[in-house]
Amino acid sequence: MKITLLSDDAIRLEPTAGALTIEAPSADVMYSPFQMLASGLASCTFSVIYSWATHADLSVDDLAIEVHWGFADDPHRMSDIRVVLDWPSLPKNRIAAAKRASELCTIHATLTHATGVTVTAASDLPAHEHHHAEANA
Repeated sequence: MKITLLSDDAIRLEPTAGALTIEAPSADVMYSPFQMLASGLASCTFSVIYSWATHADLSVDDLAIEVHWGFADDPHRMSDIRVVLDWPSLPKNRIAAAKRASELCTIHATLTHATGVTVTAASDLPAHEHHHAEANA
């Protein structure tokens, strides 16, 4: 799989053989947390689309997934996240089904339903609920 950083507010995922690669327009471009979140959404979407397409006997060889987003304030966050299925060989009569299948992605569901995020200090947790850095060394 290859993830291409298109801009500060867009990524593109393409299925490729071999290990995951992340490509940027130049060596000084950093892989931002926003691009990481979008990459997770694109990877999850690809996974469910791949499964659906396999059962529907459709090829995903030319499928690419782009994720685009904007930003909002108060608090500063990503907004208006759009997933684009760039799939030239997908028959027109299967587009609606492909869109429905893509919405089965767990990350998509997480982003479209309010969820809480809790920040906890590791020292407040029982040892079995977190990993110490020393244990992984």
